[in-house]
Amino acid sequence: MIPDVSQALAWLEKHPQALQGIQRGLERETLRVNADGTLATTGHPPALGSALTHKWITTDFAEALLEFITPVDGDIEHMLTFMRDVHRYTARQLGDERMWPLSMPCYIAPRSGY
Repeated sequence: MIPDVSQALAWLEKHPQALQGIQRGLERETLRVNADGTLATTGHPPALGSALTHKWITTDFAEALLEFITPVDGDIEHMLTFMRDVHRYTARQLGDERMWPLSMPCYIAPRSGY
């Protein structure tokens, strides 16, 4: 059964204190692509630290799939600033590569030999 979201929202309107002190974090995933929009086949850039142990910049499912993570924070502006800074730092480290801006993936050429 699908919960009635309107009932939950109505309850929150009557009880705004329920959200006081809420902590949240962000995750953002993006593909590394070449200037022509094709998937980057290079390894994880060393300037971004270890893909498996870096606290804020990791890979997810594929070498070209970057994942940015913010620390849990009670201040939305601080959290967004942190994400912006991680994003900007990464963009400066990618050389000729770019970060794909859309949720649909970039063009991925079919594998040969099938």
